[in-house]
Amino acid sequence: MSTPTAQEPTRSRGSIATLTLISLNVGKPRIIGERLGEPVLSGIAKSPVGDSSLTVSTTNLEGDGQADLRAHGGPDKAIYAYPSEHLSAWSEELGEELGPGAFGENLTTAGLTEHDVYIGDIWSWGTAVLQVCQPRYPCYKLGIHRGRRDIIARFLDSARSGWYLRVLQPGSASRTDAIAVPDRLPNPVSVHTTSRAILAGQATAAELESLIGLAPLAESWRRGLEDRLKVARNAGT
Repeated sequence: MSTPTAQEPTRSRGSIATLTLISLNVGKPRIIGERLGEPVLSGIAKSPVGDSSLTVSTTNLEGDGQADLRAHGGPDKAIYAYPSEHLSAWSEELGEELGPGAFGENLTTAGLTEHDVYIGDIWSWGTAVLQVCQPRYPCYKLGIHRGRRDIIARFLDSARSGWYLRVLQPGSASRTDAIAVPDRLPNPVSVHTTSRAILAGQATAAELESLIGLAPLAESWRRGLEDRLKVARNAGT
């Protein structure tokens, strides 16, 4: 499988930018391996659905599912998007060819990366309306899925996190529907900046306070940043 190449963001009338969908991926929970001698159930292994139109609900895509709803899925993790631009670098670093769905994403996109996507961005996709609400912070299941113990550290260090979207307006959409970005917050904060802020020493107290004040930010991520802010204040940064 050839790895998609990076693309420059395109613009459409009335939109800040337009993304192309390389692949639309879904998957139901299944056993992906073992941990501490126990089977691990996860929906991280996803497969492309071609050009079929899927129902987009407030918590999921049609045909998709999560095993542990305490940590995965829900309104602030309804859809996970990952830039195809990163796949070539990952393939080289990991020594294996990676294609769409490699990180368990629903939407493999082209056109924008974490530097160009901002918390609160509105996406129009088919008849659904989505909103970017947080970067991804991976759990141990990504390591099992990729068969590498070091993938979590690599993922965090790279800041190639992808991002989660909540569904503001349910609808239906397909891979052939372009994603338009019609609206953005004033003074926006990128997914990349938000992702780096959760790591120790990557943001000052003032920067963390600014991020915490972003209304569209997912509550779970806000709590993580509040914990990081306490550390930063104690360190006097």
